[in-house]
Formats: sequence, structure tokens, C-alpha cells
Amino acid sequence: MVAARKKLKIKRPLRVSLRWNPGLGRGFCSQTITAGKRSLDGTPIKFGVEGLKIVETFRKLEQSGFQPVGLHQHLGSGWTEEDFPVAVKAVDRMIKKARELKQAGFTLEFLDFGGGFAPKYRLEQRLFPLAEYAGYILDKVENSKLGIKAIIVEPGKYLVAEAGVMLLQVEYLKKNYQNLFACVNAGTYNTVPRAVIYPEAYHEIVNASQIDGKRKDKITIAGHLCETGDVFGVERLMPCPRRGQILVVLMAGAYCRSMASNFNLREIPKEILI
Repeated sequence: MVAARKKLKIKRPLRVSLRWNPGLGRGFCSQTITAGKRSLDGTPIKFGVEGLKIVETFRKLEQSGFQPVGLHQHLGSGWTEEDFPVAVKAVDRMIKKARELKQAGFTLEFLDFGGGFAPKYRLEQRLFPLAEYAGYILDKVENSKLGIKAIIVEPGKYLVAEAGVMLLQVEYLKKNYQNLFACVNAGTYNTVPRAVIYPEAYHEIVNASQIDGKRKDKITIAGHLCETGDVFGVERLMPCPRRGQILVVLMAGAYCRSMASNFNLREIPKEILI
């Protein structure tokens, strides 16, 4: 830490915040859980400083010429209503840790409770109760008498996911061993990578050219990349599309354009802002 400070060539104390690992995490799949000892699939969690080392780390920061003024945590991404009990338990742990730091002589100006709120990717999904969560945090911070000046949360994609969609044009239909495919003019890896990065990821897909069609078939929407996993959706019930019709991948306003690439030498699709 001393070397880092010298490299920055800053003489006055540099205000910093420390990310800690409260020992429990929550996310919609193993890859997006960012706190606790191990993820759901057994992968060790690499993020944050464990609880028993927080006071010691704050002292090292201070001795190295830094001024620690904040404590931060992030449990993971994709919270829904069922994640609320774990989220508030983590709030309790944050307040307890902040008290320990105060008793050790450190004055915290803010607490950052992170984020992870999931937008409504599925129609049946129950959203995380934001108002109840905010009220719980406010009550806990106020009753703690810690003198905290600011509270931070990180809503992230919750704010923007619904603002974008991905338009796919059907190039042709294909039937292979009783599996019906709508083959489109884009690939998942370089346009909507959530669908292939996370097995549990889901985006609603609408046949925009036949929204009110009564007959529905099981359609797998296949991309144009040389990967079996390049599918936007598997066996989705929708009016069977025809060549040239448009399918719409919903909730593409977050982590799509920002994660787009030229995978398989494909061009990144054009973006239209309305």
C-alpha cells in the first residue's frame, strides 16, 4: 500500500473505501454471487476482505497514509423477492462491522450496500422489494448512532435493462430431428451474451410480426455463429415466424451493447436511440 501511494505521488491523505466480504452472498446463479466463502457450485469467492481482517486492514491503510472513510459490500447480482431475507441479514452485518470500526477509532462517512436488484426478466418474476429494503437500511443506520453522513446503493442494470431491445430478423426456418429452429441474422455471443455466459439467464422473446397469433409452436431461436450454444431461447412458445419477420429480445438495455464483441468476426449490430 505504501508503494501504491508513492506511485500516485499524493502527499495529503487519500480518502478510500474498503470492500469487505460479509460472509454471505446472493445472486441468480453461481457466477454472479460475489460474497460468502464459496458460490453455489463450490467456486471460492475472490471478492472483498473477510470480516476478521477488517479492523487490521483499516489500520494498515491508515499507517500507509490513506484515510479510510467508507465500507462497501456487494452480495451478487439478480436479486428477486426471495432474496430479501439474505439482503437484510447482510445489512445487519454491515452495521455491526461499522460499530467495530468505530470502537477501534475509525470514523466512517458512508456505507455502500452495493446492489444486485434484478429487472423483470421473466413475466412471473417477483421483483425485489426496493422500498422495504431502503426503509430497513435507513432505520438501521439511524438507530446505530454511527454518525453516517451518506448511504449508497448501486441499482445498476435495474435502471436501464428495460430501456433496450434486440431486433432479430428471421433468415429461415429449419426442422432437425423434430426440433424447430428460427435461424436469425445475429449471434448471442457478440450481441446478447448473457444468454450464453450464464445458463440460468433468460430474456423474453416476442414475435413482433405476429404478436396476436393464436397458434403457438415451440421455437428455438438460433443465432448464426458456429456454436451449438448460440441460441437466444430454447423451445419458446410463440406464433411460428416466417422468413423476414422480426423477433424481439426484451430487456437488452444492460450488459448487451456494453458487452458486444466481434466474436467469430461478426460486426457489432447498429444501435438506434429513440
